[in-house]
Amino acid sequence: MRTYINSIAVICFVLVLSQGCGNAEPEKQEAAAEEQNFVELTDQQIATAGIDTGRAQLEAVHSTLTVNGVVDVPPQNIVSVSFPLGGYLKSTRLLPGMRIRRGDVLAVVEDQALIQLQQDYLIARSRLDYLKQDLERQQYLNENKVNADKTLQLARSEYESQQAVVKGLSEKLQLVGLNPAQLSESSLSRSVPLRSPINGYVSKVNVNIGKYVNPTDVLFELINPDDMHAALMVFEKDMGKLRVGQKVRMNLVDAPDQSLDGEILLFTHNIDDDRSGTVHCHFEKPAAHLMPGMFLNATIYLDERKAWTLPEQAVVRYGGKSYVFRQAGAGRFEMVEVQSSAAGNGRLVIESPELDPSIEVFALKNAYALLGKLKNSAEED
Repeated sequence: MRTYINSIAVICFVLVLSQGCGNAEPEKQEAAAEEQNFVELTDQQIATAGIDTGRAQLEAVHSTLTVNGVVDVPPQNIVSVSFPLGGYLKSTRLLPGMRIRRGDVLAVVEDQALIQLQQDYLIARSRLDYLKQDLERQQYLNENKVNADKTLQLARSEYESQQAVVKGLSEKLQLVGLNPAQLSESSLSRSVPLRSPINGYVSKVNVNIGKYVNPTDVLFELINPDDMHAALMVFEKDMGKLRVGQKVRMNLVDAPDQSLDGEILLFTHNIDDDRSGTVHCHFEKPAAHLMPGMFLNATIYLDERKAWTLPEQAVVRYGGKSYVFRQAGAGRFEMVEVQSSAAGNGRLVIESPELDPSIEVFALKNAYALLGKLKNSAEED
């Protein structure tokens, strides 16, 4: 009986001991896992790796909105050139992409109707001179009671009617680029030059020499690049976050390393069928190589807030997550997971419930050297 009792006691002791050992093992594993987040370097290793330490900065940052768009020009900066009276294109030297200045000759158009128009104007102007003299003569005779009032009224009516004819023909001449004041019998011409109304460049050439052009035909399309802007497409759910004056940073798709700064100039107050609206942004310093239709990516800086930031070199990416290294003693650093977002000017906003950035000291430079040391040490263990 005593032997049986002793056996039971031994079994109970072994069970208690095994339970105690089982509880201790997870605690050791947890402590080891926590220890794997720490890395220690000597002063010489820190100097060699170029690791600098310091505190986070409390800055005014903006939440951002990333969108796409194109380079655009307002309608008033796109000019379609046509010839109001029609005619044959006699000459042109334009090619798409050529720079032009206001007043430059784009082409020369000729037609017999131009000769007739100039002839009609000169005849009408000559008759106007005659009717003016006749009116003055009739006024003189009427004042001396030589002619009837009806004769004076008829002379005045004919003179005023002829004035309207001359004025109309004068406007037609100016419409095709001819100066009526310089027109005379010796200056009649069957051709007239088409001149550029703006400074800019040629975007389209729709005609060739010898072709007859109608008044409704567009011969050339000109673009003034001085007021180019970005037309950004913003989804309906984000339109309420926008306001005039918000800063925008844009990058051309074919040149992602070149940034263009701007601000929101205006935005539409209607939503298109694809549930998006258009936001027009002004370039602060437009690049010379910008052309309408170029695709671009843009970051819109929205509401301003205060946040703690670190340099980009202080934040490392590992396993799809962001981490920083806070100083936990002399030469000792702890890797802590954080949420990071862009703050601009080479800095990142950091957020973590495990950190108090107002008092922590972080590795500000070459944090990847600490990550490499930490992971190499973990593999050796």
